[in-house]
Amino acid sequence: MKLEIEVIFKEVIKPSSPTPDHLRHYQLSFLDQISPPTYNPLLLFYPADGDVKINNTEKTNQLKQSLSEVLSLYYPLAGRIKDNLFVECSDEGIPFFQAEVRCRLPQVIENPAPGELSKLIPFALDDAEELPLGIQYNIFECGGIVVGLCISHKIGDALSLLTFVKSWAATSRGEADQIMRPEFISATLFPPINISGFKPATGIAKEDVVTKRFVFSSSSIELLKEKYSASGGLENQRPPSRVEALSVFIWCRFMAATKVESRPERIYSMVHAVNLRSRMEPPLPEYSFGNYYRIAFTIPSAGTGEENHNLVRQIRDSIGKLDKEYVEKLQKGSEHLDFIKEQAAGFLKGEVVYLNFTSLCRFPLYEADFGWGKPVWVGSPSLTFKNLVVFMDTASGDGVEALVHLQEEDMVKFQEDEELIQLIVPTSC
Repeated sequence: MKLEIEVIFKEVIKPSSPTPDHLRHYQLSFLDQISPPTYNPLLLFYPADGDVKINNTEKTNQLKQSLSEVLSLYYPLAGRIKDNLFVECSDEGIPFFQAEVRCRLPQVIENPAPGELSKLIPFALDDAEELPLGIQYNIFECGGIVVGLCISHKIGDALSLLTFVKSWAATSRGEADQIMRPEFISATLFPPINISGFKPATGIAKEDVVTKRFVFSSSSIELLKEKYSASGGLENQRPPSRVEALSVFIWCRFMAATKVESRPERIYSMVHAVNLRSRMEPPLPEYSFGNYYRIAFTIPSAGTGEENHNLVRQIRDSIGKLDKEYVEKLQKGSEHLDFIKEQAAGFLKGEVVYLNFTSLCRFPLYEADFGWGKPVWVGSPSLTFKNLVVFMDTASGDGVEALVHLQEEDMVKFQEDEELIQLIVPTSC
């Protein structure tokens, strides 16, 4: 459904205490430098009849006060990003918008349209320049609310955003003494270098990308896990995870939908975003703030049938290569920069077609309790990349939502795929 929204006011929230002089220059890391200049969004949906009865004026004040307090810990978020090199931690603050939505919250949750959900966040996602963070507080006619957040990918990955939300929610509940202080050491671990010749914006798509949400129930996922476990060459290994099974299935359906367009000279590759924190030596805690991710490439054999029977194992092998030796090379920067320049060149020439996967499954999305209960749904608007699949847990925790971004002509064929239709939960979106 179309959302009618009116922003009724905007203010700037500044840290409750000033940033010390010695912390006012926050250096971006090499991994920050090569991350795309986009925002990572998150939408948290709360019903009017939550666990604790607090009116919306009190909720707004509580959110703003706790936000001010937590920004003192996450001080780079209240600064300004300069020249893809550093953050000027000047305590300028972040924009906080309040908006009124002319419909009821359940109407959106029942059938969320990813394109319309972008109205619930404060920024256009491809407009990440100086501002590291923005918040939009949306009030629905029924009294339900949505907290919409955007964090610049130049300063942090998805886990960094979720760690911030966790700290903000704990502060709002009056439990600030229980949160872990974030660590801002990424530039020490991955020193910045001269990245001239590489454009971090490569791959950002503004037009002709359609986003659809496909929901897979636990029973459908189990069927896929059994299928790929039996035929996937996984003897003496753990069975496929939910994300592995869905990655293989969606890849096969994507290839089936686009096979008419396939050219023999093209390389088709699966790409998985991988969290590096646990792969470092020693491992980093989850509250290590920054861009601690890289991508694993898997080039399956061409086709959509039995040729892909061992694709789960191939994916595991590719991700397994992102080990501590890989991280050590990555910390030197220059060799990896040459590699991503080569990958970007192939993408721009049309020599390589990527299907990108990123997963927020098993992340504590539904633990964001600001003092009036946990969210009833957590979602995302359409992102700014084509051939992208984002996995998120369903509210029940046992199913998976797949947010699929494809070119319009590919989506028309993909969403009509019979094998896909048989496994997804029926929805009109």
